[in-house]
Amino acid sequence: MNPVLAEVHRGPVLECVHRGSVAVCRPDGAVVLSLGDIDTPILPRSSCKMVQALPLVESGAAEAHGLSDRHLALACASHNGARVHTGLAATWLESLGLSDAALRCGPQEPDDGDARRLLVREDLVPTQLHNNCSGKHSGMLTLSAHMKGGPEYLETDHPVQQAIRAATAETARQDPVGHAIDGCSAPNHAISLTGLATAMAGFADPEAGFGGVRAQAAARLRDAMMAHPVLVAGEGRACTSLMRAAKGKAAVKTGAEGVFIGILPEVGLGIALKIDDGATRGSNAAIAALLARFGALDPNDPAVLGLADAPVLNRRGIDCGRIRATAVLT
Repeated sequence: MNPVLAEVHRGPVLECVHRGSVAVCRPDGAVVLSLGDIDTPILPRSSCKMVQALPLVESGAAEAHGLSDRHLALACASHNGARVHTGLAATWLESLGLSDAALRCGPQEPDDGDARRLLVREDLVPTQLHNNCSGKHSGMLTLSAHMKGGPEYLETDHPVQQAIRAATAETARQDPVGHAIDGCSAPNHAISLTGLATAMAGFADPEAGFGGVRAQAAARLRDAMMAHPVLVAGEGRACTSLMRAAKGKAAVKTGAEGVFIGILPEVGLGIALKIDDGATRGSNAAIAALLARFGALDPNDPAVLGLADAPVLNRRGIDCGRIRATAVLT
């Protein structure tokens, strides 16, 4: 059984636990920290978007289409659908001569409150631009245009998806055991936490992990995420708050079903974790504690305490307990 990574206390009572597993690796795949089962394949979900964006940059497509670091941050994003996200995605597609009709991610109600209220006031429905993956899909469309691929860029035999599968296998140093269809309809390749952490360590130290053109592409994507944390997620989100607080010492990315990754450039390490029950509050607590453990954040930083030692508030705002990362992480 995997260890308990986070506990939920209500008053003096331990009310809930979140078990999970953690791998921290170097670029050569050496394991620095292992907690629980790190060898069974998992679906990284959105935590691997920087790997999915690698072919966009290393192919020369990003440069040929004049993409800025803001575009690359959005390509790695699971965003809230705020205006800052949808506006950039819309102009990106326009630069390709496309509209949101070219996307294959599906519409999604935005998580951003202002965006939701605007839709209600204007009697509008959410579009595919509001989908949290619209930046990733805009990147795939850009790569498809560069490769002269067809419009169905999510098909597994499409050149875009073939390039992403190859990048996944090469950066993780293991072949995916298969794939499943993600919430945005893109293929998501199953690899172990060891493989995922190794890939992230490559982004932390690209010359050691990759070298050549891929190293330059990985560094640019990593730096774009750290420079534009609000584009990667949005206000009130763990990815944004942690990267803001880290100030260039970490890039982080969440994924569905309790996955979280960390990229630590100063120490050349990659972190990958998964909470067994898929709870976001558990993965948030765990990644915050690990960032502090490996020196990217001060343990007493409000961004860490707000996730790894967070209050449990009731509907009146009364502090009733704590969500805490366990000592196995700290």
